[in-house]
Amino acid sequence: MGSLSIWHWIVVIGVVLLLFGRGKISDLMGDVAQGIKAFKKGMADDDKTVPPAEKPIEPVRTIDQPPAPAATRPAGVGTKVG
Repeated sequence: MGSLSIWHWIVVIGVVLLLFGRGKISDLMGDVAQGIKAFKKGMADDDKTVPPAEKPIEPVRTIDQPPAPAATRPAGVGTKVG
């Protein structure tokens, strides 16, 4: 009980061949092989590509302007709150 004999495997293989046919199974296995090859090629291409050198970060440029005189400022600008 529990283990499958050679006759069980022969029956299972026979049913699979009847359902799918020899041509479909070989086509399926060929498609699987092509998929594996494409996957391996894609992984190899990822290893070969080197990321481009990053551009150095430029410092933030600011424009220095003298503060406007108090008389020309709009109300509420430049006043301390609190």
